Amino acid sequence: MATLPPEFSDLEPFAGWCLPGANERFAKRLASSMKEMQAFYDAAFPRLEEVMEYLDRFPLDELPEDAGHLLWMYYSLCTVSFPVEVWSQARVPDSGAASFDAVVEPAV
Repeated sequence: MATLPPEFSDLEPFAGWCLPGANERFAKRLASSMKEMQAFYDAAFPRLEEVMEYLDRFPLDELPEDAGHLLWMYYSLCTVSFPVEVWSQARVPDSGAASFDAVVEPAV
């Protein structure tokens, strides 16, 4: 069964990035290789404008389930953008064991 809207079926191989919580997305980033993050980024980033236009058709609190999954996927794209574009590693350079767990996050 498809997770994403039919218009974005080419992104289905990356459906594992459709994660509802910021902590889940961060954990996936840390558990993923740079090769995996790069592949996701390379597939998803070129579709960003098209995805934004698609999602703008719906009120945020009335997103169909598949559109919600697409939104979560693009939240994950934000999570991997710095590792891919800037650091070339999943963790923030020179940050040691520092971490921050969000206690509250926005609802979709």
